[in-house]
Amino acid sequence: MVEPVGNHYIVARPVYSENSFDEEHEKLHRYHKNFWDNLKLYFRCSRQKVKKIALGLFPIVSWLPAYRFREWILSDIISGINTGLVSVLWLVRVLRSSGTLTALIADELAVCLSGLITGNGTSTNMSIINEERVMVAASVTFLSGIFQLLLGILQFGFIVIYLSHSLISGFTTAAAIHVVVSQLKFMLQLSVPGFNKPFGIIYTLESVFSQITDTNIADLITSLLVLLIVFAVKELNDRYKAKLPTPIPIELIVTVLAALISYFVNFEERFNVAVVGKLEEGFQAPVAPDVGILQKCIGDGISIAIVGFAVAFSVAKVYSIKHDYPIDGNQELIAFGLGNIVGGSFKGFASSTALSRSGVQESTGGKTQIAGIISAFIVLIVILAIGFLLAPLQKSVLAALALGNLKGMLMQFKEVGVLWRKDKYDCVIWVVTFLAAVFLGLDIGLATAVAFELLTVVIRSQIPSCTVLANVGRSNIYRNRKDYTDIYEPEGVKIFRCSSPIFFANIEFFKEKLITAVGFNPLRVLRKRNKALRKIRKMLKKGELQVTPKGLICMANQTHESDEELDNNRIEELDQPTNMTDLPIRINWGSDLPPGITVPQVNIHSIVLDFSAVSFLDFSAMRVLQKTLKEFIRIDIDIYIAGAHEGFLEKLERCAFFDEEIKPSMFFLSIHDAVLHILLKKDIASSPKLKLTEKGTNKDCIINTSNGLRSRENRVSLQ
Repeated sequence: MVEPVGNHYIVARPVYSENSFDEEHEKLHRYHKNFWDNLKLYFRCSRQKVKKIALGLFPIVSWLPAYRFREWILSDIISGINTGLVSVLWLVRVLRSSGTLTALIADELAVCLSGLITGNGTSTNMSIINEERVMVAASVTFLSGIFQLLLGILQFGFIVIYLSHSLISGFTTAAAIHVVVSQLKFMLQLSVPGFNKPFGIIYTLESVFSQITDTNIADLITSLLVLLIVFAVKELNDRYKAKLPTPIPIELIVTVLAALISYFVNFEERFNVAVVGKLEEGFQAPVAPDVGILQKCIGDGISIAIVGFAVAFSVAKVYSIKHDYPIDGNQELIAFGLGNIVGGSFKGFASSTALSRSGVQESTGGKTQIAGIISAFIVLIVILAIGFLLAPLQKSVLAALALGNLKGMLMQFKEVGVLWRKDKYDCVIWVVTFLAAVFLGLDIGLATAVAFELLTVVIRSQIPSCTVLANVGRSNIYRNRKDYTDIYEPEGVKIFRCSSPIFFANIEFFKEKLITAVGFNPLRVLRKRNKALRKIRKMLKKGELQVTPKGLICMANQTHESDEELDNNRIEELDQPTNMTDLPIRINWGSDLPPGITVPQVNIHSIVLDFSAVSFLDFSAMRVLQKTLKEFIRIDIDIYIAGAHEGFLEKLERCAFFDEEIKPSMFFLSIHDAVLHILLKKDIASSPKLKLTEKGTNKDCIINTSNGLRSRENRVSLQ
């Protein structure tokens, strides 16, 4: 019964153990689904499941009908045009790079290209070599698409749950640093080779600075000027975004003006700047992938598939958090897989996200995939028709536009200070991820970051938070005894909380913390008591002890006998429960013992273990926990477990956890139930005339949580 009284509530109910609660309320024993049941359910076909799969494969069906045409179309058009123009930068590099690719994922392809093409001494013609490179890149792209598609179909998108926000933030920031470094050679017009290996960024910077005197001043000035203009306009866009109907399309404006100025001033001839030049028009004819290349590049295909997806998902996650929309890892895998399969068939290169283009689309007001469609349409127009208009455009302008849109990613450095104040573990994950991705490369860096992140989870669960609780405010609330002054600790009762799963890696830590909390080692006490009983039996047999109404009296001078001598025989008996049935008197371990016999003092009679935060207990930990609890029980300490989650008892029963010493009756619904049961039990022992309230056929203690404990009398509040 619950009675609201103002801002208080009064609950009157019996003290429940888990068993008594289940019996009174007739708990149902339900069948719990296992892995195979869930697997069968996953492959079962239904109308709803078909609809869900269809929407997953064609998400446009769900978002296009809800498109706000008047509100979003202008922003999407402007964003799509700007993003398309920036995309031309990557298009230029693919069409005119002669195999030396510089995009983030293309660096992976470059390694595969160098490994397969370098040793071919028969291909002396450069055009033939380039054709071979294109074929290798297309085949590896096709292979990576196959892997991504398979991972998506098999629902391996769940792996993204291991990419925390801190890891993603550090990883995308590192990727932005890689992009910045990769643009330096275009801004300075230097010939810098690609270094896709650990510490490759160091080698790249070394190559840049070793040639710094060869910098093209015109390209450098143009790049800095474009950066300054882009940053200034984007700052205005952010400051006045509430007043502007759409952000100022600075990328479009700069691209048009730069191309016109370069054309009329003739920058290429006057200042020897690097320009886009003539682009190859049209599409390549589709070809089948080379089976021989596929066999040699399986490892590269898997690496590109994973890294490409990880980079894309990380960037998408950043924007999904910022703009509050969901993303599906499996859907992304299928989309990238199909895209790479089709792209590889047309001699295309592996696709992933581009930090600069993503930044352009977001900063210029892109709302939906319509902006992406328009961007693709712009690239299509350039390929088929107007590529010649971009011929005089400086590459340094495109590089500066790419860098100008990385501000959002680079500003994630601010998160380090915030994370350090809020969660030092997450801060360390951010820093380690950033450093690993910067210096080891995105592929090895990502693997290192995920491994380190999982290691921190293991460490945190391996060293759980264990605290001693006390009653606060004389109610049913129990908190860390160190955090409050108005506390009540029932005499002889220790309440111990473990706030993590208990498993093989942390069970010994749990045991040590429990022993520290109670102040003694139960196994040591048990062994000391059994040694004392051996000694008492020996002294009684020799007549050195005499039984009197006042207890045992020593009749002779006691000679010292070392523990080693007592341990020589039947040492296994020391760990067994104490047995006094053959003695003429029951030993009171709390009273004075005969001279020469000492045992550690135990000042508690009950331990309550709060398992409300223990989500699981594995079999290895279960065995150690069982042994530890028996050690306490064998020295006459009652053990109670409170707050265990549903199914906990069933698992313990299946694993034969219970026996004559450890029984299911030790489990209680809450800490308060366990404490009241202990106090009631002690009251009954000290006052046999205490009457309990009758309820049905059972005698239960009716508790009132508004005044559950009386610390002065150490009694239960009964009604």
